[in-house]
Amino acid sequence: MSESTSTTWLTQEAYDRLSTELDELSTTGRSDIAKKIEAARSEGDLKENGGYHAAREEQGKIEARIRQLTDLLRHATVGESPTDSGVAAPGMVITAEVAGDEMTFLLGSREAADGTDLDVYSEKSPLGAAIVGRSVGETTSYTTPTGASIEVVLKDAKPFLP
Repeated sequence: MSESTSTTWLTQEAYDRLSTELDELSTTGRSDIAKKIEAARSEGDLKENGGYHAAREEQGKIEARIRQLTDLLRHATVGESPTDSGVAAPGMVITAEVAGDEMTFLLGSREAADGTDLDVYSEKSPLGAAIVGRSVGETTSYTTPTGASIEVVLKDAKPFLP
C-alpha cells in the first residue's frame, strides 16, 4: 500500500478515536505480538509451527494498520461538521439520484463513518468529485472507468452528525 498525500476530513471524535487506536497498536499491540512470536518460537521448528506463522501474519497486519493510521492522521483535516449550506462538501451526508436510483452516503472518509451503516464515497472518487461544490437541485455527471456517463442529481446535503 503506497502512502497517500491527500487530505482526509475527520471529526474531532474520529481523530481522537484513531489516535487512541494508533497509540494502542504502537505500544500494547506491538508488545503483545512480540510475546506471541517469542512463545511460538520457543516451541521449536519454525517451518511447521502454525502458531509462529499466525503470529507473524498478525504482526504484519498490525504494522500495516500502524502505517495506515500514521499517514491518515498526518494528513487529516480535523474540524466540525460543515455548515448546513445545502452544498456538497466532505463531511456531508448526501442524498442523490445516481443513474435514476436514490442513494444516501457520507462524502468523506470511511474512518469518519465508523460505527454507522452509511456508505462512504471519497471526495476524490468519480462520484464524489462530480458533486463537491454542487448545490441541492443541481444536476451533474461523471464518467465511469468504462467510459459510461452517469447522471447525478443532488437531492440533499446535510452535515454528518456522528
